[in-house]
Amino acid sequence: MTGNTSSAAPAVIRLSRYTPADQSEILGDGADPFGVAEVGLTWLPKEEHFAVRQDGRLVAHAGLLPIPVSVGGEETRFIGVGGVAVASDLRGQGLARRVVTAAVEHARTMGPRHGLLFCRPPLVALYQRLGFHLLHGDVQVEQPEGPVVMPLRTMWTPLREGVQPPAEPVRLLSLPM
Repeated sequence: MTGNTSSAAPAVIRLSRYTPADQSEILGDGADPFGVAEVGLTWLPKEEHFAVRQDGRLVAHAGLLPIPVSVGGEETRFIGVGGVAVASDLRGQGLARRVVTAAVEHARTMGPRHGLLFCRPPLVALYQRLGFHLLHGDVQVEQPEGPVVMPLRTMWTPLREGVQPPAEPVRLLSLPM
């Protein structure tokens, strides 16, 4: 049987590391590839990496990082989702859905009950389609100079059945991811 298998979607793969060169391969070398430099935050690198490589090129990425959080005054851990990137020439083809879905599925095996991400307002609808919900209260995050209110939108997703929204106030006890 003959046929063109190139129309099949490339698989989501795990990367052992994700370097600045990998990010540049996806997003180019712009000064502000995620459009968040204006908020002036320091971010943590992710520990787990999910990606799509197409025709030898890295074209999408999502990362995970366990993070310490205070929820309603109680310390716990969430799984932070971040570093979501899709090559600009391939947006709208479901690549963000594929890498974020793979990342969240893995996050479900890591123990915490909630996943958390931060995004610019124009991306809220995308993440809602991927199962995330807005957290409406202010969220504090650590920064080198001390805690600040996160200026981006905060979204959460349940990592287990029956999980309710995190009680407020929510405060990351680390830099954001």
